Amino acid sequence: MQTILEWLRAPWPWYISGILIGLMVPAMLLLTNKRFGISSSYRQLCAASIPLSISYFRDYDWKDQIWRLWLVGGIILGGFIAAHYLNGTVTPELSDGARSVLTQWGLGEVKGLVPEQLYSWQGLQTMRGFLVIVAGGFLMGFGTRYANGCTSGHSIMGLSMLNPASLVATISFFAGGAIMAHFILPFILQ
Repeated sequence: MQTILEWLRAPWPWYISGILIGLMVPAMLLLTNKRFGISSSYRQLCAASIPLSISYFRDYDWKDQIWRLWLVGGIILGGFIAAHYLNGTVTPELSDGARSVLTQWGLGEVKGLVPEQLYSWQGLQTMRGFLVIVAGGFLMGFGTRYANGCTSGHSIMGLSMLNPASLVATISFFAGGAIMAHFILPFILQ
C-alpha cells in the first residue's frame, strides 16, 4: 500500500489537480474576497520597485494589493520546495509524438520538456531563439495587458464567475496557442 508521502511525491492525475485549482476560486472569494490572477502582480512588482517619478505608477498604491506579491512569492518558493523535496524523483517527459514533430522541425534530439536549442543562452543568440523567447515573451505580456488578464485570471477565475469577457479571452488564448503551435512555430523553426 502506498504511503501518503509516496502519494504526495508521485505526479497527480489531472482530475485531482483540476479540482484543487477549481476549489481555490471559491476559497479565495469566501475567505479573502480576492480574485485570483497572476498578471496583475507584475504591476504590483513594477510599482514597488520603480521610482514614483514615472507617471503610470504615481497614483497607484501598490501596498493596497500587497497580497499579490505574497502570492507570486509563494508560487516561486513552492516551486523551489517541490524541486528540492522531489529530489529529481519525478521527471516529466515529452511524448514520442511530440519528440518526432520537434525532430522534423530541425531541433534534433530533445531532452527534457523544452528544446535546449531554443530555450537556453546559446539558443537566445540565434534568430529563431530570439523570436521564440524575446518576441514571444513580449507578445504574451502585451496580450495579457490588452486582454486585461491572463489565463489564470480569465480562464480560472473569470469563467467561474460567468464573465462573458473571460469567455472571449479564453477562446482567444486557446485559438492563439493553436495557431502558434500549428502554423507559426513550424515556420520559425524551419
